[in-house]
Amino acid sequence: MLAPLKWIREYVDIDVDAKEFSDMMTMTGSKVEAVEYLGEEIKNVVVGKILKIEAHPDADKLIVCQVDIGSEHIQIVTGAKNVCEGDYIPVATHGAILPGGMNIKKGKLRGEVSQGMMCSSNELGIPESMIEENKRDGIYIIDWEDKLSEEDILGKDIRDFLDINDAIVEFEITSNRPDCLSMVGIAREAAATLKIDMKYPEISVKESDENMKFGIKIEDADLCPRYAARIVKDVKVKASPYWMQRRLIEAGMRPINNIVDITNYVMLELGQPLHAFDLEKIEGENIIVRRAKEGETIVTLDDKERKLDCEMLLITDEKKSLAIAGIMGGANSEVDCDTKTLLIESANFAKAGIRATSKRIGLRSEASSRFEKGVDPNLVETALNRVAQLIEQTGSGTILRGYEDNYPNPVESKNIEVSVDRINKLLGDTIPGEEMAKMLKSLEFECTLNSDELSIKVPTFRLDMEHEADVLEEVARIYGYDNISSHMIHGITTMGLKTIGQLFEDSIKDMLTGAGVNEILTYSFVSPKGVKKINIGETSIKNNFMKLLNPLGEETSVMRTTLIPNMMEVISTNNSKKVERFAGFELGNTFMAVNEIIPIEKKAVCIGLYEEGADFFTLKGIVEALFEKLGIKGCEIIPEKNHTTFHSGRCANIVNGSYTLGTFGEIHPDVLENYDIKRRVYVAELDFELMLTFARDMKIYKPLPKYPAMSRDIALVVKEEVFVKQIEDIIRDNSQGLVESFKLFDVYRGEQVESGHKSVAYSLTYRSEEKTLTDEEVEKVHSVIVEKLESQLEAKLRD
Repeated sequence: MLAPLKWIREYVDIDVDAKEFSDMMTMTGSKVEAVEYLGEEIKNVVVGKILKIEAHPDADKLIVCQVDIGSEHIQIVTGAKNVCEGDYIPVATHGAILPGGMNIKKGKLRGEVSQGMMCSSNELGIPESMIEENKRDGIYIIDWEDKLSEEDILGKDIRDFLDINDAIVEFEITSNRPDCLSMVGIAREAAATLKIDMKYPEISVKESDENMKFGIKIEDADLCPRYAARIVKDVKVKASPYWMQRRLIEAGMRPINNIVDITNYVMLELGQPLHAFDLEKIEGENIIVRRAKEGETIVTLDDKERKLDCEMLLITDEKKSLAIAGIMGGANSEVDCDTKTLLIESANFAKAGIRATSKRIGLRSEASSRFEKGVDPNLVETALNRVAQLIEQTGSGTILRGYEDNYPNPVESKNIEVSVDRINKLLGDTIPGEEMAKMLKSLEFECTLNSDELSIKVPTFRLDMEHEADVLEEVARIYGYDNISSHMIHGITTMGLKTIGQLFEDSIKDMLTGAGVNEILTYSFVSPKGVKKINIGETSIKNNFMKLLNPLGEETSVMRTTLIPNMMEVISTNNSKKVERFAGFELGNTFMAVNEIIPIEKKAVCIGLYEEGADFFTLKGIVEALFEKLGIKGCEIIPEKNHTTFHSGRCANIVNGSYTLGTFGEIHPDVLENYDIKRRVYVAELDFELMLTFARDMKIYKPLPKYPAMSRDIALVVKEEVFVKQIEDIIRDNSQGLVESFKLFDVYRGEQVESGHKSVAYSLTYRSEEKTLTDEEVEKVHSVIVEKLESQLEAKLRD
């Protein structure tokens, strides 16, 4: 927000320069972004009057002007086209200095003496944004009022006359301090910072004898807590006074006419947005504040038609809509040069409603930017009377007696109780309670100190004050953060340790990266189409999405329920970029909605790979190595034929008792087609929590065996559908404690094995921990194993 210092000085006697003032304000929480100095470099530039203009005798494009600068008459030669006899203009006299270091001296132009220079706004260093549009080109033509005589203004320092002899301070106003979006708000902060008293504008309204007769009906007090209005007759729409235009321009607003300028001036001064309606364009004798009807339209002051809905608030008369409440007026009630009677609106609107409406219709204004942050409802009457005062003082109209004010639920001041001792402990300093009370009173809080307790009555304009922490912040910033004593940090330090879950994550990552599988990271918010791309049915719990309230788009509108779509997207990207080998894993969270409030959040591990020569068993080996590293034992690999994401004959579940720890296999061709992949891809998804449950990090060591081992090889011909696991289960169940280990070393299919069968060869190692085994003892156990294989699996020993 731009704050001209000369405007702030009306309310606070600032006795420091702009730089020091800015630093002090920043240190008390009102951050200054920039300081712009007006007129600082201008020397010996005065107000002059053009008495006579003659053509230059030797130059068609130059003119010779006789100029009165008060103390003397001088001659100036110029090429300006916009000057006339009788104009008042800025004159840089001999020895003058202009912004940028330009020195003006007497001289001759094409033989004619020129004793100075007429100045444009640009040459005076005044930014274009701070100049009326009609004065931006050519020499700056000065307007002046009859309050001063010609003798008073001629020769006057241009900086004083144009009021460009001070600084403009730009403040960054945070959203929690809407009370500072005004000159009075900044002045309150300045008074507390400088420890001086604040002077409020003295407001008194000179009213006519005619009483105001007009009604206000509020149909939705939740969206409009207060609405007040005054009537002005005998309106004269004209340019506003120079001093007002100047302040508006320096505060970043464009002057329009006296009525609009006065409402904008009061908004900038007090922070209360206002609006003026042409009363003759209002039908009936009531203003009605109501919600819009669904699909209702209004043409706003920018000549655009706005379509509204039933959540938006309108200002209407008895037949038509007049304005979108708190945002912009309608074109059908606009003040123009023919306006003779005004209805001045000063109202308060709910910030949430204004913010939602402004966003929905794509329209923001100076008024809406204030309302959407919050405006004190108790400011309505003050601002309304201030507008009336300025209209009367500038001769812009006659104020009717009285005003209408509909305020069904007046807002009262909040009370906060705080402990002085607690605030000191949090600050790490010792500030007396009396000192705290004095600081808070400088911010216009009412304070009562009772022993260690401060009872605080918060002014209604401080919408941000709710809790003890807010009071603490006020004390700290006014006391001065740089005044708070510095102390070395003290306390008991403890060593930070990772949790069991974090250590388990590290183990998984270490093992997989050691196996050549790279870690990937993807977003948790995804498109709901992802589960469809991996062929998950609509009845699956994977469709129980947790939806985002404010998504960036449909592609990131829900939380993921599985990691496989993310993995497939990464694999698809790598494949499309001609990456010949990919092996990656992600350890991340999935979210399953059980109700609309709290989802089930679970960690999962997803592994994906493709490579020339890789197959189902490549991935199986990685998963088994991972489980072995984590100490997860007793798991079985069970074929899975019903998982629609995977190839029906190349998919398996990892099962431990009644728990399924994960699923892995080759991705179904239909899924690969959805991702435009024309190669085999293998993916595993594992349940992190179940893996952690079954993991055992305890390692049991056994002494080296004392007795020798004996080995036997066995080659069996079994049917093709017999699984190796079935063979191994029979060997394990019939080992009688003597089979130390066994190993599959050959699987053969060929001419020597009949069709539909395969040859499976194992090496068995026998050993006893108590004695040296004899051939007879080994043979006895070996024979039982062979017999069980033959009887249970119809296996035959291969010759």
